[in-house]
Parts: sequence; structure tokens; C-alpha cells
Amino acid sequence: MPLVEPSLLEILACPACHAPLREDADASELVCTSETCGLAYPVRDEIPVLLVDEARRPR
Repeated sequence: MPLVEPSLLEILACPACHAPLREDADASELVCTSETCGLAYPVRDEIPVLLVDEARRPR
């Protein structure tokens, strides 16, 4: 089951760099697709938390 509706994922973008996001269902996160950014935003109770302060930095 997807973390967010596919139609919503199509319009969401990274708040930091505006790149598209992709799902990481195993981590319950939406991950920025930009190679320079790569922030991972949590999805809590099916709601994406698109706040840079809540994002996990890439490893």
C-alpha cells in the first residue's frame, strides 16, 4: 500500500530544493530525488510532514 496517494505524490516537491519526491515505504518517508539534497521527510498517519526541520539528512 502506498504511503500517500499517487496523485498527491505527483504534485509534491521537496520544500528545500523543489525536486520531486519518491516513496521509501520501508522507512515511511518521502525522499528528495535530487542528488545534492536528498532530504527524507517522515510520513505520519498517512500525512507527509514536509518541514525541513523534521527532515532526516542523507547519510
